[in-house]
Amino acid sequence: MDTQTWDALVASMKNAYAADLAQGRAPRPVIMPLVRGELVGLIRLRPAEVGQDAVTAIVELSNVAAAAGADEVVLAWDTQNVAAECGLPVVGPAPCLNLVHATKDGHVLHQLPCAYESGDSSPEGPGPVEPRWLSAPGPQPGGELAPPVQAALTYSFTPLDLDHPSPFGVTVLLMEDDGYAVHLTDTFAL
Repeated sequence: MDTQTWDALVASMKNAYAADLAQGRAPRPVIMPLVRGELVGLIRLRPAEVGQDAVTAIVELSNVAAAAGADEVVLAWDTQNVAAECGLPVVGPAPCLNLVHATKDGHVLHQLPCAYESGDSSPEGPGPVEPRWLSAPGPQPGGELAPPVQAALTYSFTPLDLDHPSPFGVTVLLMEDDGYAVHLTDTFAL
């Protein structure tokens, strides 16, 4: 992936993170598969119940990447949200937007810690929460990942064995039916 694409994905995820907070929502994990440096799309986590369902939902983010034959993926998540939803301990800075860039040969973890600040108040109450980005540690090759995130990366590069004329198309449709938000780029649109 070139620097321009990486920078665009980071900016997009920071904006989405801020938008979720402004709406009073916890930022949901999202995976962005790439094929030969071209973005396939963005797949955002489906609504999930706390516990094993959330773990399964995060792992299933890998399905579109695997069906597309992705050679690299970027997965973004909030430290506190994934820990709380999956019943795991918080590992690393929190709150923090994490982005991991992975290929089948390994991954590099990028952490973007932040502090939450309330926006301007109104007569209806406090304003929306906004992230104030803090100093980020350097990229961490092989950095520690939450188990469902690690599993999603592993399965992203495991070919799907689907007996269907359009394994990518059927995977996208099944993911959408399950409640995942799937936004494909024009190149990969069905």
